[in-house]
Amino acid sequence: MTVYTPRRAARVLLVDADDRVLLFAGTDPARPDHGYWFTPGGGLDPGESPADGAARELAEETGLRLTPAELGAPVWSETTEFPFDGVWYRQEQEYFLVRVPTWEVDTAGFNEIERASVSGHRWWPLTELAGTDERYYPTDLPALLDRVLAADRPAAAGGTPC
Repeated sequence: MTVYTPRRAARVLLVDADDRVLLFAGTDPARPDHGYWFTPGGGLDPGESPADGAARELAEETGLRLTPAELGAPVWSETTEFPFDGVWYRQEQEYFLVRVPTWEVDTAGFNEIERASVSGHRWWPLTELAGTDERYYPTDLPALLDRVLAADRPAAAGGTPC
């Protein structure tokens, strides 16, 4: 029987004007052959709200500084189970959508484990992400982004939904 360590997290769907999503390339230190792509974000500090954690993680991992209020409400949540560095986690996480015209990623705020396990980043076009054989999380990210971006378009265009 697997014993899970509970964890709360906040993640950010950082999307540019061309509807490309920022993903980091990483590996699990305990399984260096297990490479994958993932969204900015991470574990919440004790007592930290998801919006506070998402804003903090976004600043640390990308250099983009936003207030929790600027993030708005979460657009999706999930509970996932996964191993990382020899520990099995059951993680409750909330996702926030952040649209930027463009952004030059600054990873100077990475912590030690991020510096050791993250090998790069890139902006993924949604069609390319949907067609790749590369591993990414969450596994239904292209469909999630389609739904979230479709719901966001009327507000982003200044109109109202029909």
